[in-house]
Amino acid sequence: MSRDCVVCVDFGSTFTKAALVDLGTGDLLATASHPTTLPDAAGHGDVLEGYDACVNALVEQDPRARDADVLACSSAGGGLRIAVVGNEELVTAEAGRRVALSSGGKVVLVLHGGLDTTKLAELRAAEPDVVLLVGGTDGGNSEVLEGDAAFLAATPWPGPVVVAGNVDSRPAVSALLAGAGTPHVVADNVVPRIGVLAPDSARRAIREIFLSHVIGGKHLSSRADAAGRTFTDMVRGATPDVVLTGVELLAHGLDEQHPGAGDVVVVDVGGATTDVHSVVEVDPETASVDGAGLSREVVGVTPVTRTVEGDLGMRWSAVSTVEAAGLDDLHDAAARRHADPDLLPDHCSDPAAEQDADLAIAAAAVRIALERHAGRSKVVVSPEGRVVERSGKDLREVDLMVGSGGVLRHGGPDAADRVLRPATGDAFEGGWQLPRDPVVVVDHDYVLAAAGLLAEDHPVAAHRLLAGLRTAGGR
Repeated sequence: MSRDCVVCVDFGSTFTKAALVDLGTGDLLATASHPTTLPDAAGHGDVLEGYDACVNALVEQDPRARDADVLACSSAGGGLRIAVVGNEELVTAEAGRRVALSSGGKVVLVLHGGLDTTKLAELRAAEPDVVLLVGGTDGGNSEVLEGDAAFLAATPWPGPVVVAGNVDSRPAVSALLAGAGTPHVVADNVVPRIGVLAPDSARRAIREIFLSHVIGGKHLSSRADAAGRTFTDMVRGATPDVVLTGVELLAHGLDEQHPGAGDVVVVDVGGATTDVHSVVEVDPETASVDGAGLSREVVGVTPVTRTVEGDLGMRWSAVSTVEAAGLDDLHDAAARRHADPDLLPDHCSDPAAEQDADLAIAAAAVRIALERHAGRSKVVVSPEGRVVERSGKDLREVDLMVGSGGVLRHGGPDAADRVLRPATGDAFEGGWQLPRDPVVVVDHDYVLAAAGLLAEDHPVAAHRLLAGLRTAGGR
């Protein structure tokens, strides 16, 4: 085995991407990509076929790739599908939804108000990989949480469950699920008290469930690679969760000798969705309902946040993107992309026009996704007089804005200015709290996922790998 470098692999829903990284210098030695190879309905095919092609391409660039260790993340086969079951819509169910997203999951269903046979049918139809069971503040209501656990146990529910509700209910809930043979992990409460969102323990529990139950359960691979490693041996987490770890490292750094870039927002524009990851120091006065009366959020804002907009994208979601942005002149271009998700501007009769359309659709997706991720501010009249009321996450002081996705990596030298820059500035109509004057950069080499994979075992190499993005941010 080559111990001086490592292969970082992202098994994506469309493409498998690989990078060879020098562990001593953090240098990116080689990169490769190949369409993800998923098993067909008859079970033919294996996700490691695309991986093998990537490794072979890396070896052509640097022979050490053949014997290097492998770290991987995956969103192949639908990624991590999470259903959230909570007490009520506005507090615990919403908190569970936010935590599920920050854990790298695709939220396929949110239920609240107590499980029954109708909701069970919805839950089964959603086909989640994991159920996130939440409810009640610590020491508060326990009836619904324990009732939901009893309902799942009586069914019994066959899939894994993460319990992250009222800590007083944990023994009873765990006993119910264990008695039914339901695999589960118990975490701290995601809403220990009103106005406070505590995602970290639940994120770790979801990651544990993903690795122990979900990866193998998708049956994406039935063999090992040339070194005897299986798909489940390689994978360390869901891709969005790993990317968010990379964003945290980019923002915070490691220490004074290995600084971060400050507040960071990353926008990843895909064919079907647009993901936004942000790591922003939250003003305590606006983050909690216990503050200066400026926030009206019953579920607090957290420094680390991820949102996924399923109606914003470059191909499958192109039509809904231009409709949301009111770009009627792009409707025909969006319809072509929806009908032909493999469309490439360079292969069209008018490449320049199709490239322009791609960049315009991407700019719309970025702007709307950032608006939904961020909050807005407005002047209201209160008993204290006129005050500024803020909701959501304030991105105005973000230092670094990173764009990711094929449209940005292949969109030409002015892609960042045409796609990302229009979503920055001050005094947006509607009071949207978007980045005012960040440094804008594109993750051309797709290093955020690789850095997230390296962060735990090789933090200095991961930090150095992000040097290009961090330097652009002025650190």
